Amino acid sequence: MHRAQMTLPILYSFRRCPYAIRARLALQISAISTDLREIVLRDKAPAFLSISPSQSVPCLQHENFVIDESLDIMIWALRQNDPQGWLKMPDAGYALIEQNDGAFKAALDRTKYPNRFPQDDPLKNRQIASEFLQLLNEQLQAGFLFGPTATLADSAILPFVRQFAFINKPWFDAQPWPYVQRWLEGFLGSDAFHLVMQKYPKWQYGDPPTLFPSLQKHHV
Repeated sequence: MHRAQMTLPILYSFRRCPYAIRARLALQISAISTDLREIVLRDKAPAFLSISPSQSVPCLQHENFVIDESLDIMIWALRQNDPQGWLKMPDAGYALIEQNDGAFKAALDRTKYPNRFPQDDPLKNRQIASEFLQLLNEQLQAGFLFGPTATLADSAILPFVRQFAFINKPWFDAQPWPYVQRWLEGFLGSDAFHLVMQKYPKWQYGDPPTLFPSLQKHHV
């Protein structure tokens, strides 16, 4: 048992970070056990800083390699085990993720954190983000972004839509995006979301492994 624990992939994570959330979603659905180490962003553990090129979460360390990008962690996990067929996605899915990670995330940050970007108009950026959400709304009429079942794109994008929605939830709920709103509410109410959002104490050197995903049953 001790030997098996020592060879677990190590996942450095932070509960609320949307990049870390989506990595945990893929690891959970793939049922790939990791040793989860919860990082506090204002006080990052030296062991984490020593192996993460970007010094940002999530970061996965296993044997002789490190994966420092959340989307790469998702794909790594799903290529080993993809029971829900998340990788059965058209190339347009990757383009949509790129748009999410680029222009939408930039507009999200400038809407949520106006003090960090005093040169940018938060309302203008909210409008830029809204245009992306309108695009998603049109894409979601079949239930998910690429049909009646979820793909990698859904789980890669939803944590960021959640973050944007809770900047001003009453405003978000009043927008003409019924398919986006239904999609998000389904995500927030899912077992998968609740399991990946479990709270963990700050990891410190010498702590015993924290197994993630846990052995609890989950559904997507």
